[in-house]
Amino acid sequence: MTSPARISVLASGGGSNLQALIDHFAGPAASAGVITFVASERAEAGALDRARAAGIATGVLDAPNDSDAILSLLDTAKTDVLVLAGYLKLVPAHVVRAFRGRILNVHPALLPSFGGPGMYGRRIHQAVLDHGAALTGVTVHFVDEHFDRGPIIAQWPVPVLPGDDATVLAARVLRTEHRLLPLCVAAVASGAIVLGEDGRVHGHLDIPVSVHAPEWRFALAEDAAGPSPDFATDVARLFPR
Repeated sequence: MTSPARISVLASGGGSNLQALIDHFAGPAASAGVITFVASERAEAGALDRARAAGIATGVLDAPNDSDAILSLLDTAKTDVLVLAGYLKLVPAHVVRAFRGRILNVHPALLPSFGGPGMYGRRIHQAVLDHGAALTGVTVHFVDEHFDRGPIIAQWPVPVLPGDDATVLAARVLRTEHRLLPLCVAAVASGAIVLGEDGRVHGHLDIPVSVHAPEWRFALAEDAAGPSPDFATDVARLFPR
């Protein structure tokens, strides 16, 4: 039986996506991988606190552009798979090459739209609103040497509803990030998804719902503040059956 993959995570912020990964690999995906190391370029990042609370080793990237220093930390952690979960720095090319096909990122929009340098956090959701987009979503992709340009593993749509502001939209998208990212990381960790020599993504991602089932609407979750009276109408408009 193959040992679970050792997964390292880089994060810059509070670490809610990290928490989703910790929970997923402590439960349904325990046989696929285990989170063994978390690092950030910010010593005060909340993600490090979450990792310590879960008993996971942590580190601080004092020089996020130093390939050798990063690779040394990842080597010490015996990293098999590297995940960027809200990590805002460009990973050095040497690190990307060392982890080709084993390094993933989550982006809170449907790439290739609303990606690239400077597109992170609230800026993305405000740009979606400013452009009048009716649909946004989540993209998980393999990482290459450029911001938000690597081969796409999976995407999931999230509607933009009337009255949304960047804060409300960000919260709706984040809930979908928490569902999709762990599934993709588990698929790469288990070998169900691979990046081929042809630069394309191969394999199968098990989504635990059918697009023909009502549960597919998990990506269209109503706001935590309560149901919108226009929600059903807007869903019907965006996703006619």
